[in-house]
Amino acid sequence: MSDKKFNFWQKWLTYSNVLVVIIGLLVSFAGNSFLFDVHNSKTADIYFAEKGLNAEALAFKNWMFGIIGGTIVGFHILMIFISEFAFKKKEKWAYFAMWTGMISWFCIDSSLSIHYGAIHNVYLINLPGFVMVCLPLIFTRKAF
Repeated sequence: MSDKKFNFWQKWLTYSNVLVVIIGLLVSFAGNSFLFDVHNSKTADIYFAEKGLNAEALAFKNWMFGIIGGTIVGFHILMIFISEFAFKKKEKWAYFAMWTGMISWFCIDSSLSIHYGAIHNVYLINLPGFVMVCLPLIFTRKAF
């Protein structure tokens, strides 16, 4: 792999994680905005179809979005630092650490989402995020 191609994918990796950090901040602080209408609507249909999303349930959802968003931000800031330092230097551990983090998140989050009937979380959130962050890992494999 040429240095130019590697640099392209390394920057993709960094910037895709920056985008996910922004999404995490939006989840935490704008989880009830129009940006999350589809996700919120599908979640309400699954868990609150009979009674609707009352004030207590909305407060709980907002708290959960807050801590989930914070976790997203922290995880992806760590990914940015790995990408900009160890990954850029082609340190093998960085490549495997990123794969391990992404696969463990994706498998746990997606399997629990499916188990609890929230498949919309898998196709609206998990799959796009996984593909976006893992594409550079796929295309830089030979460099490690």
